[in-house]
This record gives sequence, C-alpha cells and structure tokens, in this order.
Amino acid sequence: MPAARIAGIDPARLSAFAAREATAYAAARPRTRAALESGTAAWLDGVPMHWMKDWPMPFPMLVAEAEGARITDIDGHDLDDFCLGDTGSMFGHSPPPVVRAIRTQAGQGLTYMLPTETALEAGRLLAQVFGPFRWQIATTATDANRFALRVARAVTGRPKVLVFNGCYHGTVDDTMVARVDGRTVARPGLTGQAADLAQVAACAEFNDLASVEALLQTGDIAAILTEPVMTNSCMVLPTPEFHEGLRALATTYGALLIIDETHTISSGLGGYTRVHGLQPDIFVVGKCVAGGMPTAVWGLSEDVAARYIAYNAGRPSGHSGMGTTLSANPMQFACLAATLRDVMTPEAYAHMERGAARLEAGLAKAIARHAAPWHVVRVGARVEFICAPGPLRNGAEATQAHQPQVEAAVHTALLNRGSLIAPFHNMMLVSPATEDAAIDRLIARFDTILNELLP
Repeated sequence: MPAARIAGIDPARLSAFAAREATAYAAARPRTRAALESGTAAWLDGVPMHWMKDWPMPFPMLVAEAEGARITDIDGHDLDDFCLGDTGSMFGHSPPPVVRAIRTQAGQGLTYMLPTETALEAGRLLAQVFGPFRWQIATTATDANRFALRVARAVTGRPKVLVFNGCYHGTVDDTMVARVDGRTVARPGLTGQAADLAQVAACAEFNDLASVEALLQTGDIAAILTEPVMTNSCMVLPTPEFHEGLRALATTYGALLIIDETHTISSGLGGYTRVHGLQPDIFVVGKCVAGGMPTAVWGLSEDVAARYIAYNAGRPSGHSGMGTTLSANPMQFACLAATLRDVMTPEAYAHMERGAARLEAGLAKAIARHAAPWHVVRVGARVEFICAPGPLRNGAEATQAHQPQVEAAVHTALLNRGSLIAPFHNMMLVSPATEDAAIDRLIARFDTILNELLP
C-alpha cells in the first residue's frame, strides 16, 4: 500500500527532492562550511542564538552584507530577501534615513539614561502614526508585552492573561500555553518551566468568542492579549465579527484589551489597529518600528494611563519589574523618529501593498495550476503560502496545517534558486525596496518547485 501523501506530495518524491536541494546548498557554500567548522566552538550548540538552528538548510548561511531587499552571503550569493529579518527589516535593510540617524547619534553618545529632544519628537510621531496613547519604550516586543501585562494586573487587581491557542508574543512566559481538551497547559517545547502557567494564563481559541466569554466569566482575567491576525503559526485571519466581539467582551467583564502589532504592522500605516479601527486599551509594536534597531513601544489609552498613575501614587519607587538600563537609549529614539517620519510613510505602504498583492496572486495562480491542496493568505505586506487547504479558523487548525517536511524542502529550494523567505511558516514580506522583478522571480521559482513536487 503506497504511503499517504504529504500536502499532496508523494513522500518518496519529497524525500529525494529535499536531499538534492540540501546537497546543492552545501556544495554551493564551501567558504561558509569552512568558516562554521573553524569558528563555532565558542558558541553553545554552535550558534549565537539557539533559533538560528531552526533554519531548514543543512547549516546556517553566513551573511556578508544586506541592503534594501537584497542580502549577500560570504560565498557571494546575492539573494532576493523576502524574510527581511522576520519583520525586523520590513522596511528594507538599512533605510537611508535610519543610517543617517545612526551616524549622527553615534557621535553624540550611545546611552546615558536621560532623554533627548529627539525622544520628544518620537513621542509626537508615535501619536500621529498609531494614535493618542501614553507611550513607553522597550528594547524588544517581548519586554513591551511583559510590561503591558504588569500594568493590566496592577490596574485590575486580577492575576490572569487570556491568550489564544497557537499565539505568538515573543518569549513572555505567561503566553507559552496551549489549549488541550479545553484545558490550559504549558507548551511542550518550553524550557526550564517550574511554575504552573495555568495559574497566570488562560487559553482560548482564536475566532471563538464563546470560548473567550467562558474564560472571562471566571472574573480573574486581567487582560486579553492578542495579535489582530494570528502569525507565526500558519497565518489565521479574524472573522468579521471577532475583534468587535473581543472589545465588547473585554468591556463587559472588566478586562483590558491588549493588541500586539509586532507582526501585523505589515497591515498599513498605523498597523491593523488603525487600518481597521480597533480600540485597544494597550497597544504594542516592535521589530521594525525603528528600522531594525532593537526597539519596541507600548502605549496606554488615556483611561488606563490615569488608572495606572493612580495605582502608583504613594508607592515606593524602583523595583517595579519594568524597564531595563539600555532601554530608552538615544540611539533608539534617533532611529525611531527617523523611521516614523521618513520611512514608515503612506507611499512606502502603498508600494508594499501593491507588491504583496502581486505576490499573492502569482503564488495562488501557481498553486491552482498544479492543483495543490494549498492556499495563500495575506495581511498587507505579509504573505504566506500554507501547505494545506484553507482558510484556517484557529490555532488548532493552524497546527494541523503546518507541514515541516514540505516547508523545509521548499525553503531550501527557493534559497538555492535565489529567493530567501522566512524559516518559519513560509512567511514573505514585501518592503519599500522590493522590486516587481524580484517578486516575479520568486513566483517563477515557486512554480518550478511545484512542478518538481507535483508534476
């Protein structure tokens, strides 16, 4: 009896294809292989950060330089970059206004625990782009989400955060949970977890307002923390009534609504929140907000800000569990202001939207031509092809749709042909520097790969 197909592909064909592509990748990178063999001993498991092992190639690519939407490795391979640092460089590598800001600030000091006039400008720009929140700055979106949750617990006096099965909010401990048989449990891959996360978190299914309300009815939920669109899990779009329902339920049960736009800033100027008129109590965004400089921001609505200020009245200063020494450094503010003012523009987003629509249509056409049981999904400049039928409705379906063997093989094959996409869930971004020719090359390469896998 023949083995069951994987995402429509014969397993033997997939295995042979993956082996050929892995061999081709390794053969094309002798300098990289030699450098890794001689230079990785000092790093734990051979890499500076463990997730660098998660790229599906036989060994990591060593980057020589990147500019705009192109990246070059040390073996001289020039690639069309659609990964863009997994959103960190969504506006392109080293946008010129950000480069100028770095040069200027570098001569004026890197960190001194005091604000600058540029910090004041950045605050005004944040309000213009994202809305009239009361802002704070952090180094990563993980930190911003962690601090936002402390505020939510402080002003509500409640212990738990409600998150969604399959969610992604960085490495915030409280969000590392899954929903299994209706129960909240720690994710199986979590390292060194000692405490029971069900004491501080509750997990619902995305797009399931009934499951949200059932958890809110317990009265111990301080905040709902969600992305507008589920990402990093095979992308899941919200149903038309979902966000309006979340807002209404949060208000009814006295919980705060936190919107994490770290990935969905791809949606347009001001993120999904501004484009679709959402009304969060706390807003979080990171990654590309300062053009690639490690920076995130979180903002409180006027009401929550007033409640938080009242909570702090008379409390001893320091030891709040919030803030880090190198956050709010002048380099962050310089890059944040430059990005908000000169990079994150309506014109840039219009270019990104057009290019992403072109990519979405081309990938969907190739999938249809080969009758693959796959689909394509897009949120602004962010595009994914998912190796399963769609659309997906929640995290449970996203988990089932994930096809690691297929995704790894296609990723390496695209890289061998000159297109770099994200190593996770077939994610692609179109930047202001991405040209139509690069998009068309990616579509053609994708079609060629499907022709080999699904003749």
